[in-house]
Amino acid sequence: MTQNLVRRPEASAHSSGRLAQQLAAADLVVVGSGFYGLTVAERVASRLGRRVVVLERRSHLGGNAWSEAEPETGIEVHRYGAHLFHTSNERVWDYVRQFTDFTGYQHRVFSVSKGQTYPLPINLATICQFFGQHLTPDQARALVREQAAEVDPDRVGNLEDKAISLIGRPLYETFVRGYTEKQWQTDPRELPAEVISRLPVRYTFDNRYFNDRHEGLPVDGYAAWLVRMATHPRIDVLLDVDFFDVRGLVPAGVPVVYTGPLDRYFDHSEGRLGWRTLDFEQEVLPVGDFQGTPVMNYADSDVPWTRIHEFRHFHPEREHPADRTVIVREYSRFAEEADEPYYPVNTPADRAVLARYRERADAEPDVFFGGRLGTYQYLDMHMAIASALTFVDNVLTPRLTRTVEARVQA
Repeated sequence: MTQNLVRRPEASAHSSGRLAQQLAAADLVVVGSGFYGLTVAERVASRLGRRVVVLERRSHLGGNAWSEAEPETGIEVHRYGAHLFHTSNERVWDYVRQFTDFTGYQHRVFSVSKGQTYPLPINLATICQFFGQHLTPDQARALVREQAAEVDPDRVGNLEDKAISLIGRPLYETFVRGYTEKQWQTDPRELPAEVISRLPVRYTFDNRYFNDRHEGLPVDGYAAWLVRMATHPRIDVLLDVDFFDVRGLVPAGVPVVYTGPLDRYFDHSEGRLGWRTLDFEQEVLPVGDFQGTPVMNYADSDVPWTRIHEFRHFHPEREHPADRTVIVREYSRFAEEADEPYYPVNTPADRAVLARYRERADAEPDVFFGGRLGTYQYLDMHMAIASALTFVDNVLTPRLTRTVEARVQA
């Protein structure tokens, strides 16, 4: 539905000769076509007028943000889990609207626990429903504070202690314990307290998931948005190309923006960084509506999936089949070598390994590491875009300007 928007991106096998020619003509090579990489490529091409080659090992643009129509129903499905755009950064908001309009979608999540359904994040409606009584904001605060006093916040020893010190045991046992066990495949009492820094509790009836000024979903879908970012005539996107198979073809001195896994770039020489990954189980069901909402969490540990997405609800303004729907069950586990990494585990051991890789990365004069995988940080879409815009301003613009001036003088 979007490939007709593409001028430069191609998806075919590339001979080494043709690829070498494209790389030799590049002012910049970007490894990975997620939001960070595409933002860098688009800005360098459109604002600086430089030629950019984007290398993408997958057969599509956009990294984990890619979406596509499920063939039987036509319902747009986010292939790598739900992506919800939100931001309070006006520069990011102005930038992304060059490529897409947004719907008025506001994300709301519910959680099933012991046969009951509650709104998330924990808010005044959740608390009133859970405790079976009407509470004012002050009464709810006092109740949670009283239950949280069970654990001294200065003497927490694990994730469970930390969570109870924040929201009390009843809310923890209902909404956090089982979900955390599934997310981490580990008893919360064996997880470090630093895994959670806070648990949001709202003492109002506001059940919006995000508080940003701007929120919505791309009107034409994520695939259309991503392709539009890549259609500048000075951008070549080469799909199905693994950077590590062709890195020797990149001419010396040509800057590389690398957005793949940081430890992979250095061949895991300092050790492997820990990641969580996700598995998805997609199903077309013969009903018009399965759960009545886009995302339903499952907090009980005896339910193997963490949540179910029903993608028709992300775009209620669209026409959808009346007798079929698409659901995707999501499962979480530790990432193995061949898995797609999603969330950094970020244990103390990981941070020690990360420090060594950052030291090595700083010693690479022509390679710049960015994005979620390249920095070992969990970045929402708006954060990745903001980081890329700042990087182009502060690093690439001076670097590429100096390169051109040096060529002119030579």
